[in-house]
Amino acid sequence: MEKLLTTSHSKLRELVFVVLLAFSASDQSKADEPTYELDGHIKARTLADSFPDDSVFKDLIGSTAFDVETDLRLNFSADKDAWSFDAAWQLYAGHGDRIELSRLLPANGMSFGESTPSDDRRLMNLTDMISDDGSFRALHRLDRLSVGYASENVVLRLGRQAISWGNGLMFSPMDIVNPFDPTTVDTEYKVGDDMAYGQFLFADGNDLQIAHVFRRSVLTGDPDSNLTTSAVKYHGIRGDSEFDLLIARSYDEMTVGLGGNRNVGGAVWRGDIVVSDTDIGSKVQLVTNLSYSWVLGGKNMSGVVEYYFNGFGQRSDRYDPAFLVQNPNLLIRLERGEMFTLGRNYLAGGVLIEMNPLWILTPNLFSNLDDGSALFQVTTRYSLGDNSEFLAALNVPLGPSGTEFGGISASQGGLYFSTDLSLFAQFAWYF
Repeated sequence: MEKLLTTSHSKLRELVFVVLLAFSASDQSKADEPTYELDGHIKARTLADSFPDDSVFKDLIGSTAFDVETDLRLNFSADKDAWSFDAAWQLYAGHGDRIELSRLLPANGMSFGESTPSDDRRLMNLTDMISDDGSFRALHRLDRLSVGYASENVVLRLGRQAISWGNGLMFSPMDIVNPFDPTTVDTEYKVGDDMAYGQFLFADGNDLQIAHVFRRSVLTGDPDSNLTTSAVKYHGIRGDSEFDLLIARSYDEMTVGLGGNRNVGGAVWRGDIVVSDTDIGSKVQLVTNLSYSWVLGGKNMSGVVEYYFNGFGQRSDRYDPAFLVQNPNLLIRLERGEMFTLGRNYLAGGVLIEMNPLWILTPNLFSNLDDGSALFQVTTRYSLGDNSEFLAALNVPLGPSGTEFGGISASQGGLYFSTDLSLFAQFAWYF
């Protein structure tokens, strides 16, 4: 437990104390006194997987994998006049086979890689490992730590925070800073990054957002300007349509994007096109979707169908390591957590069904149009009360061995990175 008292976190406590002191020091009237808010959650989850006979995972740990995890999060915010301060502290502990597999296999998007947050690339190392041995891992970290200023038309924030951009509902090529995996079940909090953020609000409802994400080298540990992301996004409204214009330089590559949404009858059509200038030429990503809501049998429903094209993906349906190594631009983005697919053409869809006011059921399908494989996912969310919730998902891969969702080749002894079924079950209590 000595790592809980590291020098870096001592400095952070001093910083928090100074900020709170500044908020409290005032001769203003009681109406101008700072306001504070403290809340959080405790989540306990179980993850279970089964593996076919030709799975490399079965060869390593057996026919099944079982993990238990717990996550405590404390969110603190303070506001005084136009100034604000936000911080979020997390304590994570997990035990099971996935943690052991993360030590045996690389975190390259092809397997059970690193699943816990890491600050290896972030400017500030706000993560401390308490214990990391065998099948057990425990750590604590600051996921938010920022100071903000907001006036009538200007918002400024500096520190660890999160942003989400783009019009994709499942795949998000315009969300260039730490996007969610499309199959992620719990998306309540996006992992924060160290950045400077600004937003200017125009009188007509349009806005301009600017973000600069600081990063450091994994090899040297020093800040590296070639690894940063600087982006400007303009959001406009025209009648019943909205549009986004993006210009960014990320990891020393230029990226431009155009997106938007508009009403089409009773549905909403959204889409983004993103072009990246890489060392091997321009690469295009495209996402477009159509969403619609209706009532059937007395139940509220909303559905979405989405197409995604990934110009970085494999041109053939060969996804084994010998072929993937010939596509370093894809592997780099998989390793950085910017992409989560190997192919080029995907069709996904889902229907959110309100079974009753407390229970939501959502079947989803993610399909690779190039090799014919797919992932069928069913999620269920049930409110157990004002402060508690149950969330679960069942993942069923469809497709033969050698396909993306059926399990790509491990290039050894006829084994594949494949699973039969995967189960996620989580109980959350909020306070």
